[in-house]
Amino acid sequence: MKLICGFVYGGEAEVSSIEMKGKVNNMMKHPMQEMMDRRRNGELTGIPSYCTANELVLEAALIRAKKTGKPVLIEATANQVNQFGGYTGMKPKDYYAMIMELAKKHGVPENQVILGGDHLGPLTWQKDTEEEAMAKSEELVYQYVLAGFTKIHLDTSMKVADDPEGILSTETIARRGARLYKVCMKAYEERLKEYPDAMRPVFVVGSEVPIPGGAQEEEDTLAVTRPEAFADTVDTYKKAFADAGVPDGMQDVIAVVVQPGVEFGDDQVFYYNSSNAKELCDKLKEYPNLIFEGHSTDYQTAESLRDMVIDGIAILKVGPAVTYGIREGLFALSMMEKELVPAGKRASLIETIDEVMTDDPGNWQNHYHGTYKQVALARKYSYSDRVRYYMNDPRIQDAIRKLFDNLVEYKIPMNMLHQYMPIQYRKVCRGELTLAPKDLAMDGAVQFMEDYEFAAQQ
Repeated sequence: MKLICGFVYGGEAEVSSIEMKGKVNNMMKHPMQEMMDRRRNGELTGIPSYCTANELVLEAALIRAKKTGKPVLIEATANQVNQFGGYTGMKPKDYYAMIMELAKKHGVPENQVILGGDHLGPLTWQKDTEEEAMAKSEELVYQYVLAGFTKIHLDTSMKVADDPEGILSTETIARRGARLYKVCMKAYEERLKEYPDAMRPVFVVGSEVPIPGGAQEEEDTLAVTRPEAFADTVDTYKKAFADAGVPDGMQDVIAVVVQPGVEFGDDQVFYYNSSNAKELCDKLKEYPNLIFEGHSTDYQTAESLRDMVIDGIAILKVGPAVTYGIREGLFALSMMEKELVPAGKRASLIETIDEVMTDDPGNWQNHYHGTYKQVALARKYSYSDRVRYYMNDPRIQDAIRKLFDNLVEYKIPMNMLHQYMPIQYRKVCRGELTLAPKDLAMDGAVQFMEDYEFAAQQ
């Protein structure tokens, strides 16, 4: 596919063309719209959103999709994947190709995979002026939609260099969001030229967005979004779409991001309390075409997640928890390696990870605080799981491969598996999981995915 950059988007003739093509193409409804239809018919259903670029997590998610036959929603964040490569080194078209190749490998049809873009906006360009940051944001969303991403979170809630002092106004957030929406639809029109059956994208908006990756400091309480703030967001976006010349833009919006009272930090989790979010969720009933998207739902119990879906928080974003699960699995395998493998042959993955992280502290040093010992423990075990930023490092990848090879050669005895991986032990006993080290590691993420599947009734 040829990416078209430096584009000019324009007036109402273009918008009408987009709308006509979208209406023709809507004979094939977006899976997220189908979910909305089921909810309007009284079915309490939702969908987990796996926001990650970790290959083991992605494989686990696709294997689960193959098993369940349900749509799988996978998202990349703007700092992971963007037109400059992000911290993964991938542009949107690269991430799309990687996911589809993995899907093909595991026998998952392309139309079962929903790809989303998370926090698309000025997230990584907050030191730029508005025009500089928004120009980069336009190119960002353009490349995401042109590549085939169909679930787009427009996040313009962060301030840029020349914004005035004080809280960023909802009007500014919505104005910038509507500007990005127009670019997305221009990209969709371009994609239709090559793929006439291309799915029309759906959108998520909202200004009360938790910090990606979890809170950076200890918190005592969380403020739930006020009902009037949610209503104001919807009304302001309607006006912003109209002012931008796309008065029907809100019809493509399926969800609003709110803070329902969930968050996590280094070693704390704020669990969902339905009564605390009752006023907010009652207000949602006035908007039958919308649901809430919950961010930072990581580490919630299965029951808390189910309560969220029942209350209308039907898109459940999860990122650090599933990579944390992989990290847990890898650490458990590394502990067993120390018991089974001669010292000279060991991969020593835990030590390798810490060495890589201390050599390059940029992705964790502003997140972990305290004494030397506290910071050292946080590097390994924090719920915010900054380890995930380092998993593609060649030294760590080599150590993972060596760890897996070692534990094939030195087979894990069942009694030791029970000691270090009791959840996986039970699955092996039931014939649901093999003793292959890679499968055991991936199941660290699956144990979280199963909670989301329970909540979403997948």
